[in-house]
Amino acid sequence: MIKRVLFLICLVCGVSVAAHAQKYRTAAGVRLDGDHFGVTVQQKLHDQATLEGIFQIAAREYSGTVLYEWHRPILGKRFNYYIGGGGHVGNLKDKGAFAGLDAILGVEYKINGLPFLLSTDVKPALHFNHDDWVHLSTGVSVRYVIVKEKKEKKKLWPFGKQQEDDTRKRKKNKQEEPQQPRILDIFKKKDN
Repeated sequence: MIKRVLFLICLVCGVSVAAHAQKYRTAAGVRLDGDHFGVTVQQKLHDQATLEGIFQIAAREYSGTVLYEWHRPILGKRFNYYIGGGGHVGNLKDKGAFAGLDAILGVEYKINGLPFLLSTDVKPALHFNHDDWVHLSTGVSVRYVIVKEKKEKKKLWPFGKQQEDDTRKRKKNKQEEPQQPRILDIFKKKDN
């Protein structure tokens, strides 16, 4: 049964890799992770990747994490899975400064019609100079979409020729516009 479910997940993920993943450019919100409370900001870098910053605070420590995440759609552009990695630095109450490496695997859903993202993830971390050398955290995030994805204009003609014709028309219009005189034109000879 588990093998069938994993096969189905891999099949769906593999089929949908070519599509764009996110419906936003910038989102910020909160991340809840057991006894840690965090603030998270995601910035889209290109079609299928974001850079996420997480600042977390707990009773004995605080830390900042930066993660590069690859997003892939599961069911359309609104429901994605993501995987990534990065690093963190922080301060532990009894030991002082620490650093480490992080990985992340999660799913994300953009609520249709509302500017909110819901996500849940698993984030294993390897710490240096910390009481816990390895930490496996699971978190739930709610983010507000600050900057939406720009909508593509719908094309009437579904083939590439229309786009080429539009490019030619723009170039032709630029050539037909009268050119403004430039500062160095006073030194040119005039044909009178």
